[in-house]
Amino acid sequence: MKIKLINPNTTLEMTESIRLVAEKYKAAGTEIIAVSPKTGPDSIETFMDDYLAVPGVLKEIIDGDRKEHADAYVIACFGDPGLKAAREVTTKPVVGIAEAAILISELIAPSFSIISVLDRSVQITRELVYGYGAERRCKSVRSTGLEVLEFNRNPQKGLEALKREAEKAVREDGAECILLGCAGFVDFVQDLRKTLGVPVLDGVVPALKLAEAMVGAGLSTSKINTWKKPENKEIKGFPMFDKDDLAF
Repeated sequence: MKIKLINPNTTLEMTESIRLVAEKYKAAGTEIIAVSPKTGPDSIETFMDDYLAVPGVLKEIIDGDRKEHADAYVIACFGDPGLKAAREVTTKPVVGIAEAAILISELIAPSFSIISVLDRSVQITRELVYGYGAERRCKSVRSTGLEVLEFNRNPQKGLEALKREAEKAVREDGAECILLGCAGFVDFVQDLRKTLGVPVLDGVVPALKLAEAMVGAGLSTSKINTWKKPENKEIKGFPMFDKDDLAF
């Protein structure tokens, strides 16, 4: 089984952190391909970042189908950028880490809170929760007030900020599970579980295990209507795509 993990930003240190946690939890026999697109922002915190990342994500999925022969894909950003478009361009399972964390949390806790990055990211995350129909279970979305790349530059400061907001979510908001709202938080999960005494999910591991399960069950993406392959048309101005990439 070959699972391609796509970190939609271009920060390779984060991609390596994602790869390492996937290698730790993957099933025996699963091969992990962890990549960042060649185009896009170095972090994803805003609506603009999210949209600019999508062409690179789609290119990686097209290459995964046609060159690497991947069996499934994980979009390793908590905004799940390009998730539905990705399902149009492949028959293989595609899992977003926010979607996976929210789904798995329902099996282990009656409620959750999400700890995100910048204050402006809170509303973006809330809209994601609404889109997945999980607002009834979401006790709060809290912000650390830190940029994504600050967690790479100063991990201790990042961990302290995550602990502070997660403790408030449990104590003040009544959350019984914590979802970490950034793929770059994978290295903090174990510390937070020990501190908080509630389940803590980073999204990457749940998405990986769901992808493995879907491949193992022989599942593929429905192509009957909504997510069928895009109609062929002329598309201009995206030099990252080869001539035949967008011919479906």
